[in-house]
Amino acid sequence: MKGSKPLEGVSARGMRIGIVVSRFNGEITQRLLDGAQRTLLKKGASKKQIIVVPVPGCFELPVAAKRLGTSRRLDAILCLGVLIRGETSHFDWIASAISVGLVQVGVELGIPVIFGVLTTDTEKQALERAGGRSGHKGVDAAYAAIEMIHCFRSLRKGRRRSG
Repeated sequence: MKGSKPLEGVSARGMRIGIVVSRFNGEITQRLLDGAQRTLLKKGASKKQIIVVPVPGCFELPVAAKRLGTSRRLDAILCLGVLIRGETSHFDWIASAISVGLVQVGVELGIPVIFGVLTTDTEKQALERAGGRSGHKGVDAAYAAIEMIHCFRSLRKGRRRSG
């Protein structure tokens, strides 16, 4: 199954969402941020309930997400960035560190931490995934956050969802 469609009729009304976004590869990360914010607002989130925290690069995403999550009462945190493979193993080390770090932050905070980091071989591939012909991963990350918040709220209420 390639990708999944967002749930129909989901609303972001009343959700408090943090977005930590890397400034490195800024043209692309700005597209991811714009798509995520546009989607959250379209689905009913309030501008006041969306907190955006820019960080220098992807490596800083986990620690900033942790600080944001411990300093604010949030329902979810989206982490947006772009890693483009170079000629050294640096890409692999950074990708591994941030993916493990973000999982750890989510487990520690007990809230959804959404991995909205593009890991591509070229800048062209990254642009294609930031609103080009390969979709929009910023939009996908926003829908994932909304869906996970609904999931957590259902679990808190002791209800199960099937499907």
